[in-house]
Amino acid sequence: MQAYRASLLRFDAAGQPIFDEDGLLLVGPDAAGRQRVQDAGAFASVSARHPDAVVTHWPGRIIAPGFVDMHIHFPQTDIIGAPSEGLLPWLENYTFPAESRFAEPAHAAEVAEVFFDELLRNGVTTSLTFATSHPASVQAFFEAAQHRSLRMITGKVLQDRHSPDGVRDETEQSLIDTESLIRRWHGVDRLGYAITPRFAPTSTDAQLRGAGELATKYPDTWIHSHVAENKDEVKWARELFPGARSYLDVYQGFGLMRERAVYAHCIHFDDDDRRLMRATGTAAAVSPTSNLFLGSGFFDFEGADRIGCAYGLASDVGGGTSFSPFSTMLAAYYVGREGQTKPGVSIAPSQLWWRHTGAAARALGLEGVIGNLQPGCEADFLVLDPKATPMLARKTARAESLEELLFAMIVLGDDRLVERTVISQASGT
Repeated sequence: MQAYRASLLRFDAAGQPIFDEDGLLLVGPDAAGRQRVQDAGAFASVSARHPDAVVTHWPGRIIAPGFVDMHIHFPQTDIIGAPSEGLLPWLENYTFPAESRFAEPAHAAEVAEVFFDELLRNGVTTSLTFATSHPASVQAFFEAAQHRSLRMITGKVLQDRHSPDGVRDETEQSLIDTESLIRRWHGVDRLGYAITPRFAPTSTDAQLRGAGELATKYPDTWIHSHVAENKDEVKWARELFPGARSYLDVYQGFGLMRERAVYAHCIHFDDDDRRLMRATGTAAAVSPTSNLFLGSGFFDFEGADRIGCAYGLASDVGGGTSFSPFSTMLAAYYVGREGQTKPGVSIAPSQLWWRHTGAAARALGLEGVIGNLQPGCEADFLVLDPKATPMLARKTARAESLEELLFAMIVLGDDRLVERTVISQASGT
């Protein structure tokens, strides 16, 4: 057993914050040797239940759950901030040329190391991640994640049309490669596989149908794609799939909507789309820095909450402009203002935090595993220093409530706020 004393942030089943100014987190191995939260709460109560625990004290610090990034592209690490007039030109001019290099195993391995360094430096302990159409990119990602004992999800991108040489794949081989990678990596240690059509316009009917068949054959895998990000993209999808009610309905027609299916963006939706998301257990990955950067539009938080469809926050690097969850949460606050119909705070700071931790875990089908610090959760957590910078120290010292404290860290925080990132490891690793 290991015990850590500091202020402690976690969430209840309704997503409401629980904050102990003087808290204690008790971590120990489960039957398989994986480190999990054994107890958590106020120091006086938890320490009384475990009088023999050796306590590591971090005064002035906050222990919080590791962040969960619901949508990010590891091969786009080096194209953050590439200027473009919009999504489709950005893909053509920057994304596809960069991704074509991931056929080279050495390049994929080198970028994977940089990618994980950045995630952990910024406090992200799990991500649902795009690789490229090259199996080498998936191999490199999983090998690096396994070496670091991380809980990570990725998959080979499927794109057999409307894509340039270097990233376009071949229909039958792409599905063979996908199944081979599922069998090799899915469920190994803390790794999970996502069946990953890039987006409907870059896959033929045959490829989408094959992806849906694999999703049925392997129901505990994830499905990961994009939908309704950009108006030009929506128009293109309508032209390519005239029989579908909407862009989202294309995926439903191919059996690609179910629990553990996650679609990035979901901006240009109507209520029927939201009801379809809710009915199928499909979740949205909301990527506000990317949407603002590429001028794609604004996610309708109120619409999602009104209908009751699941969603969580995502950086969408490299369309997104930062690996930092604090940047993502602040951008979500701005976007929430855009669609706000009632006066007051657009999205409560604690709810922004929840959407990047426990709610994201729930949307991924991993509630009770990651994204929280309740007993039973894997022990992925952060040690935050609310005095990491002069302005943070000044502002957090004046916080009169938990919401003010969390918002100060959202607005002023960056990687300097994350003093350390602790990863749950199996005994002997």
